[in-house]
Amino acid sequence: MAKILNGFKKKSFWRNAAVFLAILGPGIITGSVDNDVGGITTYSVAGAQFGYKLLWTLIPAFIVLYVTQEMNARMGIVTGKGLADLIRENMGVKVTFFIFIFLLGADIMNTMTEFSGVAGSMQIFGVSKYISVPVVAVGVWFIVVKGTYRVAEKIFLVFCLALFVYVAAALLGKPDWKAIGSAIAKPDIESNFLYISTVIGLIGTTIAPWMQFYMQSSVIEKQLRVKDLKWSKLDVLIGCLCTVVVAFFIVVACASTLYAEGIQINDASDAAAALAPVAGAIASQVFAFGLLVAAIFSAVILPVATAFYVCEAFGYEAGIDKKWDEAPQFYWLYTAIIVISAGMILLPNAPLIQISLWSQRINGILLPVVMICMVLIVNKKDIMGKYVNRPVTNIISWVTIVILIALSATLVVSLFR
Repeated sequence: MAKILNGFKKKSFWRNAAVFLAILGPGIITGSVDNDVGGITTYSVAGAQFGYKLLWTLIPAFIVLYVTQEMNARMGIVTGKGLADLIRENMGVKVTFFIFIFLLGADIMNTMTEFSGVAGSMQIFGVSKYISVPVVAVGVWFIVVKGTYRVAEKIFLVFCLALFVYVAAALLGKPDWKAIGSAIAKPDIESNFLYISTVIGLIGTTIAPWMQFYMQSSVIEKQLRVKDLKWSKLDVLIGCLCTVVVAFFIVVACASTLYAEGIQINDASDAAAALAPVAGAIASQVFAFGLLVAAIFSAVILPVATAFYVCEAFGYEAGIDKKWDEAPQFYWLYTAIIVISAGMILLPNAPLIQISLWSQRINGILLPVVMICMVLIVNKKDIMGKYVNRPVTNIISWVTIVILIALSATLVVSLFR
């Protein structure tokens, strides 16, 4: 009898493992792509400015990220519709139009930032941006236009694994693990503006408006059903853990080297270059390679997500699995975003810092609007049935929204000043 039960458990384990591996993808990819050029820059600057002091923020960041992504996946699986479609049906065409016009502009600027990451990281290896940017632009265009969702997803998962090179970059910096543990267990919280704004930035960089749309579009492309919901939640959980682990080691890499030497930086490519004299050429090159991977990864995902939700919002066919003649608006928009973004980076005096700053400002202002729409929709029983939010999820969501609105108001006031 014991042998039979053990055999059954083994079969059950391998069967569950096979089901999970079949579902694996949307959560891990969406979580990992959060560590894009903007995210890596935020973590790098935080480590260089404050050392290990802000590592504690990754705990609330993880909670916010998981709650948001799980909610997205659940909405997509239960309704079989993308977030853009649900917003149009429930909030009206006018609201949808204004949300997506501003999101489109922000996402084009975000994609420019990704290509600037390609240029900056490859310069560490002595490659001109006039070579690296066009080659990467053609490559990411080919992956989507000539590939299928199944092939693209496998490529994306390889990118996710490659981001763990930041573990090596951090270890090469010989971090003080005792100080790290103390910084997390006993946070040294300051009340000055720079500290508070950096804390908000670290938590806020874990979620972006376009990520919400990509998560739902990916579970739809993968054709997940309600029976897959528990495995989808596990997929989201692993993706969030991967995101926070990579972010942790980016902060540690810069804190143990740049902060210790009093070196200030403006972006992630500065961090890669500054590591060379402090931690050695290998650490610099490993950091630059991670930045390159993140930039290419996001340069694929971000335009795909943008083209998908814009087409979905206005009733056009969209999806990587569709052929060009089946979804021409989707592919033309995707191509236009790639061409415009890469083309701007190749200009001699492109205002990259201003582009990056304005894209983050627009994202920060629009994110609460998108999240309010999400929370209102996911709590409608006529849409979600018994899969509406639990009270704890609603509390976390609304607290996050209030914080984001406060941040947006601060940004608007600072712009007028």
